[in-house]
Amino acid sequence: MTDFWSDVERHVVRYGGAFTPEIIARAEGSHVITEDGRRILDFTSGQMSAILGHAHPEIVATVRRQVAELDHVFSGMLSRPVVDLSRRLAESLGAAQAAIDPAADQLEKVLLLTTGAESNEAALRMAKLVTGGHEIVSFARSWHGMTQAAAGATYSAGRRGYGPAAPGNFAIPVPNAYRPDFTTPDGRLDWQRQLDHAFELFDAQSVGAPAACLVEPILSSGGVIEPPMGYLAALRRKCRERGMLLILDEAQTGLCRTGTWYAFQRDGVVPDIITLSKTLGAGLPLAAVVTTAAIEQAAHERGFLFYTTHVSDPLPAAVGNTVLDILERDGLDQRAAKLGDQLRRGLLELRDRHDTVGDVRGRGLLQGLELVAGGTDTDRLGAEVTRRCLELGLHMNVVQLPGMGGTFRIAPPLTSSEEEIARGVEILDRAITEAS
Repeated sequence: MTDFWSDVERHVVRYGGAFTPEIIARAEGSHVITEDGRRILDFTSGQMSAILGHAHPEIVATVRRQVAELDHVFSGMLSRPVVDLSRRLAESLGAAQAAIDPAADQLEKVLLLTTGAESNEAALRMAKLVTGGHEIVSFARSWHGMTQAAAGATYSAGRRGYGPAAPGNFAIPVPNAYRPDFTTPDGRLDWQRQLDHAFELFDAQSVGAPAACLVEPILSSGGVIEPPMGYLAALRRKCRERGMLLILDEAQTGLCRTGTWYAFQRDGVVPDIITLSKTLGAGLPLAAVVTTAAIEQAAHERGFLFYTTHVSDPLPAAVGNTVLDILERDGLDQRAAKLGDQLRRGLLELRDRHDTVGDVRGRGLLQGLELVAGGTDTDRLGAEVTRRCLELGLHMNVVQLPGMGGTFRIAPPLTSSEEEIARGVEILDRAITEAS
């Protein structure tokens, strides 16, 4: 144990917050297991990715089979897993679109990559090439990745100290109903006035080269903030008026987590480009950019280039096909909705019992619980609740941003049991009680 942490201190680059003070040896289902055998309930699905839990037997079987047959090829070569997954993603998006706007251009052209940052990088590169512009609008508490263009559109963290960002990035305010900035006479969020003002500012600063608006349908790292109904449709209109493409980053919301296959279904808004990642690989590195045939054709004619080492890799694509098999067969969109209702009821009960719980929000199995500390330090409270949860056997993730309380992002696997959801809420209840 001592040698391990000594080696961490000597040799491991610190790339974010503090490391969890446990040595994780293995994982199964909804639990990660430490070297000394302690089972920790995982309410973050790994990095919000393992929607089927850890070591799902069908995923394990797919990896074993595929790695022995075809794992990686020259980037210009195609294989059946890649083409099959592309077709199936197009079909799933087509089914989602059909109930919204059957006349809309279908999202049917797919690029398979590795990470969410990479998929957003490719989507932004495509949007700039197709529109001829370079200006990108994103939410002020967004997280889209740590590569250049994705980081330029990320405002929740990581901007200071790295030199100038790429020109043409603009932040707009987040429509946060719990902490409204623009309000109606009765104190509710006036999101339309907020949005109008945001684009008035954008228009004043624009050099006339708009390319895209890149947003999450539910901001996750931004504090699990869900834009009100009607907001995304109004945002799409703003994009259309300016010749911008609407890109939805569904890294954490796509593929059943919110109770529907895609989060945009609730809002009745079909994007021009959608990016998928975390949930698509169920914990393995797999991402996708999906767009219309017209946009892909325009990009191709202009010489679109996104040639990477692991583009169209067969091994992760085979895993993606297995993920879709399980989601479809087991009706995990409905399961996420049902378990999400149970989780939300439990969190609302915590809000009613604890003065330090200010708000509960989210959809399906992506829920947020915001701590408010009153006269005490919210950062300290969030850290203490997180520490106590871990001691009691629950892994939680608290997001702490300037101007808002600490918000727990709660995203258990879609395969969790009702008993595991209840157990997690019980532990969180105890941790808040002891820390407050």
